[in-house]
Amino acid sequence: MSLWSFVGRAEELDRLSAAATGGGRGLILSGSAGIGKSRLLREVVDRLPTETYAVWFASGSISAAGLPFAGLAQVLPAEQPPGLSPSALLRWAVESLRQRAAGRPIVLAIDDAHLLDPSSAAVTNLIARSGRATVLGTLRSGEPVPLPVRALWADDLVEHEELRPLSVPDTAGLLTEMLGGPLDPPSAERLWRLSEGNPLLLRELVIAAQSGHELTQAYGVWRWTGRLELAPSLTDLIDTRIGALSPQVRAVVELVAFGQPIGLRLLLRTTRPDDVETAEERGLIRVVVDDRRHDVHLAHPLYGEVVRRRCPVTRAQRLQAQLATLVERAGARRRDDLLRVAVWRLESDTADDPAVLLTAAAQAFAGYDIPLADRLAARALAVGGGFAAAELMATILMFRDEPERALVIIESVRDEITTDERRSHWLMVFGLVAYWGLGQESTVEELAAGAEQLPDPAARVRVNSFEAIMRLHRLECDAALRLARSVLDRPVASPAAHGLAQCTIAHLQAAQGDFTGSTRAITRVEADATRWRAELPYLQLALELARGTRLVLAGDLAGIDAIVAEEFADLADAGDFRLGSGYLSVIRAQAARLRGRLDEAVRHSRQACAVLASGRVFAGLAHAERAYAAALRNEPVEARVAMTDSDRAQAPGMAILYPWREQARCWVAVAEGDQAGAVAMLLELASRLRADGFAGHELLVLHDLVRLDRAELAADRLAELVGQVEGPLPALVLRQARGASGGPYGELMRAANGFAELGLYLFAAESAAMAVHRSRVARAPLVGQANVLLGELMQHCAEVHTPALLAGQPRLTDRENQVARLAAAGVASKDIAERLFLSPRTVENHLQRAYGKLGVTSRTELASALRALPPPAVQ
Repeated sequence: MSLWSFVGRAEELDRLSAAATGGGRGLILSGSAGIGKSRLLREVVDRLPTETYAVWFASGSISAAGLPFAGLAQVLPAEQPPGLSPSALLRWAVESLRQRAAGRPIVLAIDDAHLLDPSSAAVTNLIARSGRATVLGTLRSGEPVPLPVRALWADDLVEHEELRPLSVPDTAGLLTEMLGGPLDPPSAERLWRLSEGNPLLLRELVIAAQSGHELTQAYGVWRWTGRLELAPSLTDLIDTRIGALSPQVRAVVELVAFGQPIGLRLLLRTTRPDDVETAEERGLIRVVVDDRRHDVHLAHPLYGEVVRRRCPVTRAQRLQAQLATLVERAGARRRDDLLRVAVWRLESDTADDPAVLLTAAAQAFAGYDIPLADRLAARALAVGGGFAAAELMATILMFRDEPERALVIIESVRDEITTDERRSHWLMVFGLVAYWGLGQESTVEELAAGAEQLPDPAARVRVNSFEAIMRLHRLECDAALRLARSVLDRPVASPAAHGLAQCTIAHLQAAQGDFTGSTRAITRVEADATRWRAELPYLQLALELARGTRLVLAGDLAGIDAIVAEEFADLADAGDFRLGSGYLSVIRAQAARLRGRLDEAVRHSRQACAVLASGRVFAGLAHAERAYAAALRNEPVEARVAMTDSDRAQAPGMAILYPWREQARCWVAVAEGDQAGAVAMLLELASRLRADGFAGHELLVLHDLVRLDRAELAADRLAELVGQVEGPLPALVLRQARGASGGPYGELMRAANGFAELGLYLFAAESAAMAVHRSRVARAPLVGQANVLLGELMQHCAEVHTPALLAGQPRLTDRENQVARLAAAGVASKDIAERLFLSPRTVENHLQRAYGKLGVTSRTELASALRALPPPAVQ
């Protein structure tokens, strides 16, 4: 793997650059090995202009630490004057550097300054004191530092700071650079945790994953399986850090490796205090104090990987059985103790209590840790868990995209249905697997017939709630609403049944434009989450679909940002809950599209496609969003491929998603040059949505007609929707439509400003572009103001190519564009003439024509207006 481009570390890079060029105190960064100190320092040095600064890079070395001036050998003259005293040699070294600087400020960058020989350390200190000189440097944390170097921050000549590990976003950026494409967020998060943000360890982990063929790519997105065959270089690195251990200290480290976090008291019950203390002193374990709790962790996650892999199987089983016994005897006091005990029993092959295993599996499922829930439920089924284990196992397999296996398991316990409660649970799992997993639409009728045969009201209403959301997804909206309301009317309904009914209603209300009612229903479901999550964790999907639909239709980008930052998003990503993770990636893509950030929209939609590749519930939606983003980027081939993928992946039982998919299809037609066909498709789609009562969706489709300059086809209906669809969006769309269909141009400008206030920069830029186009055609004085606004808005809309934006871009000749950009950059007309070999008069003529086309009168306005134009082609 070759050296990657520098990514991330923006704050630290700015701090070092400011120290280098500010003429004040320098900056020395400390950090652990591999944290990226040297690369950061080198990056800053390489960016400094040598015509302005005398820049020198040197580094300490353990092999040359005993040789005078070895650390500065790269910057000092090769020959030293003979016969000088030590103090005279120091003065000579400083003077030599000053002479080489030739009046320029000195920037002396020292990598691994803790390894400098005494003479080089002394010169570094003297240079820092000499004036017009700045010292930058790096140190290895925990290593002894030469006194002259330490004196630099003691005497306030430099600042001394610890370099923090890479953040998750910076790690994701570095992984993208390493792999040549993005890694899905869950994989990036896991690698970040394992490496603890250390670039060197991250590199070794990626090499190991690549060598073991554990990195796969789909739709341009890499995904790590989570399996890791540690490379020799990585194990050698970890072995060096761990060092040789006595059997007693190794026992401490192994117990922590299998049990972390483990309470300090528990650890001391089975090991000697002296050995625990030794492990802590050597930096192998760390004790985290939280109030009265003292939890022991390994000092680095990779220590655990190495220790667990090298532990013999029999000892690993014995240690994990020992941990389980310790916690059982102490009493499972913490919320997750039961789950941890069950996992230890499972790993030690001592798990034989189906009740404990089932409880633990349900707890893992409620936390959306699908792989762990799968393993626990499978063991519970194997040791006699019966109907309950089969029910849970089939449900989990559905969310592992294995509906065929799930159906076999749930059918295997059909004969064990002995109560109405069991039958209701069986019907729901069967419906889940057969309808959403296998696409059998007749399942809805089977479920309804089964509910009618249940005498127990609580059991019947549970199945009715499930039937309601199935009918919603099948677009039987009246039946869905009737069933949902009947569930809410029944006091015997469980929290999960209430939640499903509320989600059904909330989704319908969102589609209808009743965002207030939808919000109230969603709030009620959220407030009851602790009661329904244990019974029906996947109800969260119905909640997210209803909530996401409302937020996107309302243009509430802040609301979308809030839900993708909630705990469920992290749990879904970390636990491989693909439907949850995939859907959240879809709404991230939708939000990015509305903001005009098409690169983000493409990335998130591809991530959704990759995560949802093996299932069908949201896959069609993910591909449609990918098609939409590609169409807006004017990539017709990619858009058509993605739309074809959407049609192939779309599940018949998810008909409720048709507005999103058909809207994307219209924009694919636009990208292919069939704008007339797209308009006809939009009119047909709007008519269908009106018949279905989906006013919230209809508003966006009519807005698409406005965006395609056919506002006259939408204006009257938009005026009606202002009274039906809630929120600020309808009035803004109507304002844009009126401005675009012959009304005052100012309406388009006001609409653009209103969209921008909501963060909807794509819509804002298109409205401003319409104002530019219409005022230019009419030679109205508003064109300059509109151009400036469009230029500002286009800063948010990279790579967007829609008809409205293309029509709004002024058409400058290549020479006019060249002259205008130089003028906007502050270059005087005389200098422009010299650069381009033109006469000053010719330059002024080009500039005046550009002013006229852009509708501006000054170079200040010119700079803003030019932002609306695409960058000039590279010659």
